[in-house]
Amino acid sequence: MQQTLSIIKPDGVKKGVIGKIIDRFESNGLRVAAIKKVQLSSFDAQAFYGVHQQRSFFNDLVKFMTSGPVVVIVLEGENAVLKNRELMGSTNPKEAKTGTIRADFAESIDANAVHGSDCLENAKMEIEFFFSKREIC
Repeated sequence: MQQTLSIIKPDGVKKGVIGKIIDRFESNGLRVAAIKKVQLSSFDAQAFYGVHQQRSFFNDLVKFMTSGPVVVIVLEGENAVLKNRELMGSTNPKEAKTGTIRADFAESIDANAVHGSDCLENAKMEIEFFFSKREIC
């Protein structure tokens, strides 16, 4: 049983599609082990996305991720990391397969509705960034 982190980004929250996105996870064998709605500070967003600090899009990413509340979710299931990434679709919604979260709810490569851990090691670190062990059931 794997765990992974998913974030419904400010654009997804603003559109009111939190429930629809969670339904995609649950309908495809992923269980919500923890969930909360938070407003990231600039410090939080810079720390979480620190791996991208030297990239040209970093400041825009931080600004976007702090533009409104996000919903952070620990998903659990068999092959959870890969399953979540398949459900999300390509980072660029124009390239995402029909029926994926990004194809259905994202507007652009920047406002792409969701974030998902890209590997088990990062999933562990990302989950620990947002959740204490007692919050995960």
